[in-house]
Amino acid sequence: MAYPDDLLGEGEHVLLHRHPHWKTLCGPLAALVLLVGAGGWLAVAAAPGSWWFPLPWVVLGLGGVLLLWLVLAPLLRWATTHFVVTSHRLMIREGVLTRSGVHIPVARINSVQSRRSLLDRILGSGTLIVESASDEPLEFEDVPGIDRFQSLLHGAVDDESHGERFGG
Repeated sequence: MAYPDDLLGEGEHVLLHRHPHWKTLCGPLAALVLLVGAGGWLAVAAAPGSWWFPLPWVVLGLGGVLLLWLVLAPLLRWATTHFVVTSHRLMIREGVLTRSGVHIPVARINSVQSRRSLLDRILGSGTLIVESASDEPLEFEDVPGIDRFQSLLHGAVDDESHGERFGG
């Protein structure tokens, strides 16, 4: 999915656009499998003619709420979170109902670091740490292709410090 061009400035273009790493969807997938399995087992256990007739409806309602909370909400959160490097800035936007975002001009980025656990190193993801003119460094977790993000941003910072326009 391309990043909307109407959010870009004059002469700005997207260099890299990613959603959070797919590993963030493993929990919701496990929850889906468990909920379907438990729901199926409870549906068979509370078969029609059982001692308590409303039990299947209670199971169905509870299962629906848990599906929304444990599966659909994280999936929507993943789909609406964007890590974007453009020719002029780093943008992180997220939110389902309420959108929020961080936009850091390349010229204001002082340093770019990453932190990766063993699993992150195997999967190629990690935490991106960006130090800019703001007070505290900003940390963005579960960034896929962390090496590509870091090299693009390092190149942007180097090009800006030498007075060149990055990527354009």
